[in-house]
Amino acid sequence: IGMGGEWGVGASLAMEKVSPRWRGVLSGLLQEGYALGNLLAALAYLFVFPKWGWRPLFWIGGIPALLALMVRYGVKESAVWEKTRHTDWKTLINSISRHWLLILELMLLMTVMMCSSHGTQDLYPAFLEKDWDFSPQKRAIITAITAVGAILGGITFGLWSDRIGRRRAMSIAFACALLVIPIWSGWPAWLVPGESLALLVTGGFLMQFMVQGAWGIIPAHISEMSPDSVRGFLPGFAYQMGALFSAALPWLVSRWVPKDMPRGYGRPLALSAMVVFAVAIIVVLSGREKKGIQFGHGDESIPATPGGVATTTRDA
Repeated sequence: IGMGGEWGVGASLAMEKVSPRWRGVLSGLLQEGYALGNLLAALAYLFVFPKWGWRPLFWIGGIPALLALMVRYGVKESAVWEKTRHTDWKTLINSISRHWLLILELMLLMTVMMCSSHGTQDLYPAFLEKDWDFSPQKRAIITAITAVGAILGGITFGLWSDRIGRRRAMSIAFACALLVIPIWSGWPAWLVPGESLALLVTGGFLMQFMVQGAWGIIPAHISEMSPDSVRGFLPGFAYQMGALFSAALPWLVSRWVPKDMPRGYGRPLALSAMVVFAVAIIVVLSGREKKGIQFGHGDESIPATPGGVATTTRDA
């Protein structure tokens, strides 16, 4: 409950405070705090787990949450929220009900986004263990390397989205992720020039560079898509509903792994990623975009230009 309340409100607060000109790159910085957490967790696992086991990792993982206290007491509310805040629950509920179609659209977007992230991350350590016989220490090192790729990808594509648009940058990231699947998973084998640790690490790095590259755009994109009256509610709600609907994917993939094969994770990981990335491209390109809008100008729908971008303050 506590963690679920953080992302949407944090994304809204950050995106309402930054200049529209730099919203994409700062969106990437915000989102890839997630990847930085993965990197720090992998390093903690690498050094702590062999000596003291898994229990101390829970306490170490709780320490960064204390930084939230600095946000509570040191960061002011955004001027947009001060201007558009609701005075009672009734007006908030009415605002939410008026935007039910947009809510469904963003829920669908976040479902495919969550599938892309969890589908390439959750079972990856098991893949390294079962298909490559890697020790916990080697798995932690490779996970840390992929997290570095995620950080760089999120910032790079976030910056790029400020130039070419949110949907275009996200779809390019997923298209590139499709191309990386063979060296990331080792399947199909005829596309991979033999087993190579260097190729495996490169594939893991590039996969998270692309997947989290698309993710780095999300805080800016769905904050821009959310009207002023529901920006505190909608991004986080869509995010967590996406997490709910995508939760079955790693379980389904694990059930797909052949039990009689010593190396059976590569094929189901690759096929599921192909499907998810292809669907993600369709969903992203089918949606709308409001890049660069000025927050705080009411809930009027933004007429999309051919590029899907709001071009005037009045449009915003």
